[in-house]
Amino acid sequence: MARRRQAVTIKHVAAEAKVSLQTVSRVINNEPNVRAAMKERVQAAIDMLGYVPSIAAQRMSGSKSYLILAINDRDRTIAEWQARQGGDWVDQMLLGGMLKCAEHGYRMIFELVDTHSDHVERELGAAIAALQPDGIILTPPHSENPLITGFLDRQKIPFARIGSVEPGPGIAMTMGDKGSARMATEHLLALSHRSIALIAGPEEYNLSNWRIDGWQHAMANAGLPTDGLLVRGDFSYDSGVAAAQTLLDRKNRPTAIIASNDQMALAVLDTAIKMGLRAPDDLSLVSFDNSPVTRFTSPELTVIDQPIVATFSKAVELLITNGNGPEPVQPVVVESSLIVRGSTAPPAGHSGC
Repeated sequence: MARRRQAVTIKHVAAEAKVSLQTVSRVINNEPNVRAAMKERVQAAIDMLGYVPSIAAQRMSGSKSYLILAINDRDRTIAEWQARQGGDWVDQMLLGGMLKCAEHGYRMIFELVDTHSDHVERELGAAIAALQPDGIILTPPHSENPLITGFLDRQKIPFARIGSVEPGPGIAMTMGDKGSARMATEHLLALSHRSIALIAGPEEYNLSNWRIDGWQHAMANAGLPTDGLLVRGDFSYDSGVAAAQTLLDRKNRPTAIIASNDQMALAVLDTAIKMGLRAPDDLSLVSFDNSPVTRFTSPELTVIDQPIVATFSKAVELLITNGNGPEPVQPVVVESSLIVRGSTAPPAGHSGC
């Protein structure tokens, strides 16, 4: 019968590196004032022995839990999972957060919280009590819920607020929503569109209003009206259908539409087809997010590519290094980019010259 392989412990690492247990612990926990040569020596022993630090042991060695908690809206997340319509916001946030956590010997835990619940503090408090995270990442609309941000501030837990620019506790971070909407609008203006509509998100998300501001700014700079060209949805496919019908049933329908997420953009594309309109010949379309489904539509969608991975990676980095460097200039902005695909072209009848 094969003998069970003995687990490698911190004692084995210390013996191999010929240093104390305390020195190995300081290296594993990224503590300051450890000489570079000593770090290399301990790391060489770790690599040779294949030692994997135990989070439980790390937690016992000090006040850190080595856990970062990411919180997303329960109702919307579950609805998107059940619909199975190709959204990958959660995938992207976990990818960015988990990879950065792993670089620092941390783990990321993902929780769903109902921001509309009267018991949100109790619900969040229970998660914190169980996990004792070293930092928390809030996503919209949690990031601007004063019950949540105030509670975390009183608990003295470092946290990042994705999609927030308001002054207050925590690290405010955005993906440049106002500039992104302006960029999308300017792309369509450069193609000679003059009637450009926007399907915005719900008012509870401040980023919805920032995108409205960016679109209106670009249209105003071009001397163009926006009356009747703004419709709100709630980021769902069904709300996108309703918004598309409202805009495309107009006597003077827009020649281009910007949709504030991929689900609403898909709804616009499907609605246009049912009305006998083709993209981009009869209607140009720009979406936000760049989830995988945007590359499988016909035509492929021109999109604002939101840097979700980079934003969550940056949030984790800031939380883990909290207090070890200068305070970041807030809000921390991780800029989006425009990816031009087949769903945008000059309006029908325009030569493009």
